[in-house]
Amino acid sequence: MAEIIKSRKAVSVNPLKSSTPLGAALAYLGMEGAVPLFHGSQGCTSFALVLSVRHYKEAIPLQTTAMDEVATILGAAANMEEALLNLQRRMAPRFIGIASTALVETRGEDYAGDLKLILARQAALADTTVVFASTPDYTGALEDGWAAAVSAIIESVVAPWSPAMTSFQQVNVLPGVGQTPADIEILRDLIESFGLYPVVLPDLSGSLDGHISEEWCPTTQGGARLEEVSQMARAVHTIAIGEHMRRPADLLGSLTGVPVTVFPTLTGLGANDRLLSLLSHLSGKAVPARYRRQRSQLLDAMLDGHFHFGGKRIAIAADPDMLFSLSRFFNAMGAEIVVAVASTANAPHLDSIPARRVIIGDLADMEDAVRAAGGADLLVTHSHGRQSAERLGIPLLRVGFPIFDRLGTAHMQTIGYRGTRDLIFRVANLFMGQMHDHAPGDFATAWPVPSSEEIVHDSASFADH
Repeated sequence: MAEIIKSRKAVSVNPLKSSTPLGAALAYLGMEGAVPLFHGSQGCTSFALVLSVRHYKEAIPLQTTAMDEVATILGAAANMEEALLNLQRRMAPRFIGIASTALVETRGEDYAGDLKLILARQAALADTTVVFASTPDYTGALEDGWAAAVSAIIESVVAPWSPAMTSFQQVNVLPGVGQTPADIEILRDLIESFGLYPVVLPDLSGSLDGHISEEWCPTTQGGARLEEVSQMARAVHTIAIGEHMRRPADLLGSLTGVPVTVFPTLTGLGANDRLLSLLSHLSGKAVPARYRRQRSQLLDAMLDGHFHFGGKRIAIAADPDMLFSLSRFFNAMGAEIVVAVASTANAPHLDSIPARRVIIGDLADMEDAVRAAGGADLLVTHSHGRQSAERLGIPLLRVGFPIFDRLGTAHMQTIGYRGTRDLIFRVANLFMGQMHDHAPGDFATAWPVPSSEEIVHDSASFADH
């Protein structure tokens, strides 16, 4: 069991975590025809917008209520109302997801009551679904904001089960913030291959998968459809990924009566075996042959890759669920987790991470811990860790959010047999790229090259014998 250590620094020197409102905004972006709205100042929104655009390389329709000094003192209900009306008039979204910020939460506004009054008196908003999630910046991290937004959507949109609902082979999927659009697409294909119908909430595979649309649209294109989300009670089962999705999954289960299974991770052999077994049980069908083939390919990749993983010293800094998933992955491949840093302590399974201790801190804590541990062979974190990797002189595996100095982030796969296989190859190739290519001059010190006179003398001595 890992020891949990909380950093006592008064300031974050090199931040690891991203804000809770940003996590909520990313979840809202997984809804069709959506516009995320930050209830706070313009600065809060600008920070999240820049990171999102740099990470996905896409236009992000993130808006703000633009609170100023007067609104901060006297109240910002008018700002919220004006923002909602402006968005409806200019962008005509089907869904507006509001996330609070520290400015509103610290002031102690009754934003839920304000929103209720606004929706009651503004007929222009009657056809727009508006959801509000409490996501103060000073509490939690990206995972907490994502989970809060999904819970708010479930509370506001999902209809409770009733006898009039027709049940069919539908499976609800609640992906975590660590799943890329490519991961969600893999899950969708996997579920459909068993003859089941997936309803994914939120669904980034349609809205942030990096495609060129024929027409410009001010809102998200693709994503979870409100009509399908409202009918999640028709499902035979709900699959959630990551411990941070347990609360939304339990909320959905209590509202609809649909059984829930939470997978802490879907990276690795055992986790995917359990997923396919569940889908086979739900559908009554055997596992398709192509997945048996992919499983065999993963086993071969594990066999090939363990030579490069064995004995390697790994330092990981990430949000709790990603930290748990990646540490289990590296540990299963024979590597040692010498440093584990989590962005927040809001996770029940941090003590299950295969490391001596888990530090709740930032990238500066990670860098100090690596030096104290005598170094590492690989640093695993997002793009803000690139300077630390350079100072430590070790390679960097970019994971999580944000990754802004590489292309194709939305298409990286880490779940399923194929995603796990590709991750093994990515890491093994990083290790192989650090291997030194030897040249004849490398051995001059250990085995000095003899002079021409010595060669002649040795040749004559050999001839005499």
